[in-house]
Order: sequence, then C-alpha cells, then structure tokens
Amino acid sequence: MWKGLMTVGLLIVSNTFMTLAWYGHIVFKSKLERFGLLAIVLLSWCIALFEYSFMIPANRIGSSQFGGPFSLWELKVIQEVVSLTVFTLFTLAFMRSDALRWNHLAGFFCLVLAVYFIFRK
Repeated sequence: MWKGLMTVGLLIVSNTFMTLAWYGHIVFKSKLERFGLLAIVLLSWCIALFEYSFMIPANRIGSSQFGGPFSLWELKVIQEVVSLTVFTLFTLAFMRSDALRWNHLAGFFCLVLAVYFIFRK
C-alpha cells in the first residue's frame, strides 16, 4: 500500500513540474516575452530536470519489477490519469481563457475506464 501511495504522490509532483515546463511559458507570457525561444527552451529543460527527479523514482518504486505493486501497463495508465488531472487543475487555475467543457470531462471519463480495464485481472 505504501509503495502505491508513494508512487502516485511522486507522479503528482513530477507532473506538476512537467505541466509547468510544458505550459508555464504560455501562462507567464508577460513575464517571459522578453526572452527568446532558446532561453525558454532551456528554462523548460531546467524545470523538466525536476520532473524526471520525481518520475524515475516513482516508476522504480511502483514497478513490479522492483517489488512495487504495479505492472508497466498500470504505471502508464496511472501516469496519464495523474497527468490529465494535474493539467486540468493547472488550466482551471491559470488559463482563464480555456473553459472546461463536457467533451473534456467525457475524455477524462474514458481514461478512468482505461484504468478500470488495465487493472482488471
């Protein structure tokens, strides 16, 4: 149980950094617009280093190949659900121009179904 919770917790932290690295330059456009594309890419890589610093341990702790509770398929689907959840919260908090619509919720529901089917024995 502990390894499963630790895996999900680390994935949440990792995906927070990932979302910031991938979309932060859009959210903070006014603060970063004086920098060129190369500088933004380098900044994103620096942020992504933190993403990997949490992602790799999450996958190792959670992987059944290292004594964790999840198969690779399960880890991947958990990762996608966590990623979409973090992205949704990030978008609702920072991107006021993009509304959450029914089709987004329907897609999220499909991912929840994917979790169900992947974890089904």
